[in-house]
Amino acid sequence: MAERVITGRHVLIGMIVFFGVIFAANGAFLYSAISTYTGVVSNEPYRKGLNYNERIAADRAQHELGWTSEMSFAKTGDGLDIVLKDRAGNPVTGLVFEGRLGRPATEAMDIVLVVKESAPGFYRATFDTLTPGAWQVDVTAKELHTEGEKVVWRDRKRIRW
Repeated sequence: MAERVITGRHVLIGMIVFFGVIFAANGAFLYSAISTYTGVVSNEPYRKGLNYNERIAADRAQHELGWTSEMSFAKTGDGLDIVLKDRAGNPVTGLVFEGRLGRPATEAMDIVLVVKESAPGFYRATFDTLTPGAWQVDVTAKELHTEGEKVVWRDRKRIRW
């Protein structure tokens, strides 16, 4: 019986097969990663970056107002209640809200909120019944008598239903 000898050709073929498997696995992982995640964290990041100092000033002004908010889902799951009070505990009235309700990880189930004041300082948005889980609420408020698009209050909360 002849003795088997490892030649340079065997080593070359072994290395090509080894690195071929590595490249194939990396290629599969790259394809999976690129096709499932766009990498976009924020819409219009350049424009938002230019206005970053304005956003910091707006947050500082909001903090100085001393308003407190409570957000909760209605017991039936078909509405969102927002209670807004000033520093003295009085209701904050006369605001116009814009908002969005959605899952924290995807935009597939987002709901545009139509928020109306139902009592002084008590605002409600109604929608179809939600499925259980974590939801993120983003709301902004403008004063009725304010000219232009000046946001006086904004809040983001994660709520479980």
